[in-house]
Amino acid sequence: MNFSRVSELSIAALVLTIGGCGPGFTEPMQKSPNSIIGKTTQDVGEFKPEEKKEVSDQKLNVTNPVTGPLEAYRPMVERVVIAQIDQAVRFYEAENGKYPASYEEFMEQIIKKNNIRLPVLPGGWKYEYNVAEHKIEVVNDAPAAP
Repeated sequence: MNFSRVSELSIAALVLTIGGCGPGFTEPMQKSPNSIIGKTTQDVGEFKPEEKKEVSDQKLNVTNPVTGPLEAYRPMVERVVIAQIDQAVRFYEAENGKYPASYEEFMEQIIKKNNIRLPVLPGGWKYEYNVAEHKIEVVNDAPAAP
């Protein structure tokens, strides 16, 4: 067998493998049942500052180049959700001349009336509405460290 024939076979094998005809590429990837990707919620709690929960700063704190995209997921989703809710609250204020006066009014008039579906957050992080400041907060379910 000559060198060019070996090269042609090697290239053909590489193309078939990369192209999806090799073993392991023919089965579709199965999504984990624990995955939060694509899941949405209308679960928004009421923000209570006295509970001293950790409030997200929405900063990208990437510490590992391999897992960086996973570390960036939550802060990026938070920014989009906060902008969406902020706009809905401002529209409500413009139409009614006031902000929602209570958590219940926020849930009924902003979330449910507009059928807003928020992406599920990873790692115990939750959405809560801050009535006093008229904004959504992203908090960790566990109380913040002293």
